[in-house]
Parts: sequence; C-alpha cells; structure tokens
Amino acid sequence: MSTTGERLSFDQDIKPLFRDKDRNSMISKFDLWSYDDVARLSDPILTKLRDGSMPCDGAWPDERVARFQDWIAAGKPA
Repeated sequence: MSTTGERLSFDQDIKPLFRDKDRNSMISKFDLWSYDDVARLSDPILTKLRDGSMPCDGAWPDERVARFQDWIAAGKPA
C-alpha cells in the first residue's frame, strides 16, 4: 500500500509512467515495462528520477516520483 493508503501495482501504477520513448531509450540495458527489471533496478531508477536525469528529456513531476517511491516502499507489488 502507498503512503496514501491506496493499493499499488506495477501494471496499473508504475508501467504506465514510462512512455514508449523512455522504454526504447533504455531497452539495450533493461526493459522499463518489465516488472522484474524495474523491481531489480528500482533504487538506481529512483535515484535518476529524483535527480532529474531520467527520463532524458526532462524530469518527472514530484507526484510521479512520489508514486514510484511509494511503490518501492510498498514492497514493489507486481
């Protein structure tokens, strides 16, 4: 559950945050639409989201970063 009490899931809440463009730019390293890849790399992804270097064409709004962080805090539910 998120800090706001809502149930989060990768397919419903996290995967849609990543655009086709984001996925295509990272696919040679990992797949942003793969639960296993994103869960495994969640800490470095969060670091890049927080510092604004991901995605490469502009930082996410704080609410999107917070949703990703909440998903991690909730145990990275599938």
